Formats: sequence, structure tokens, C-alpha cells
Amino acid sequence: MITLNEKPVVKAEMLIRKPVGEVYEAFINPEITTKFWFTKSSGRLEEGKTVRWDWEMYGVGDELYVKKLEQNKVIRIEWTDGTQVEWLFTPRTDNQTFVSITNSGFSGTGDEMVNQAIDSMGGYTMVLSGLKAYLEHNIQLNLVADKAPDANVNW
Repeated sequence: MITLNEKPVVKAEMLIRKPVGEVYEAFINPEITTKFWFTKSSGRLEEGKTVRWDWEMYGVGDELYVKKLEQNKVIRIEWTDGTQVEWLFTPRTDNQTFVSITNSGFSGTGDEMVNQAIDSMGGYTMVLSGLKAYLEHNIQLNLVADKAPDANVNW
């Protein structure tokens, strides 16, 4: 059993070689986000709104509350389990954006929090990798769908 002095906070980061507006829009607009992350959404992200995201291949979904949107700079959400996610968008040049995703607020035992944090870091790294391939090269890698093929309910 792991004893923690502090709850874990994880970060996934990636340089995306596209303008900040295009990268930000990719996370706000489900028509784009469904190309590299979830498969279905109840709508576009709007501050103060609750949105549902589904991963139909796994038969799972969750609701998130949009706590803050700052155009081309910040997205903050809270999942139903109380975990918080923050995206920071930093333009490097006119055609490069550094995206930093921080996930915090894990709960449970030390072991459970560490497992959630590891899973989260891997998941958000995969999401950023899929985003990079899609925006920079127009390739849909199907990373999320192919990560756990034995859990896919549609096969």
C-alpha cells in the first residue's frame, strides 16, 4: 500500500504545429474532437455548461462541467468523479502551439490515486498524440479505440 504525502497531479504536454486558434478549437468543437478522442458529444464546450462525452467503442461515457473557457488560452473542466482538468495553450510562433494538460483531484487510497494518475497521464498523452497527427497530417490514428481492443464492445 502506498502512502502519499500529497495527491498526485499529472501533466501531459505536446507541441502542435498549428496556430493556437485551430488547436483550441479542436478541443471545444466535438466535430473535430471526435476525430482523435471520444466518439460522441452532447455539444460544444461552453463555460458554465455540462456536456456529455461518450466512447461508444467501450460503451462508456461521462459528463463534464465546463468551469472556464478563455479563448485560445485556457479550458478548465470537472468530471463527475471530481477530478479537474486544465488545458493551457501557449503560442510559440504563428504556426506552433504548446499544449499543456494538467489533471488533478484524484481520490481513493494511495494506490488508487497513483493508478488513476498513471492512467490519466497515459490517456492525455495519447489524446495529444492523436491531435498532433490529425491537425498536422490529417491522419486519424485511432489511438483511443485501439488502446484496449479486448474492451471494445463493437467487435
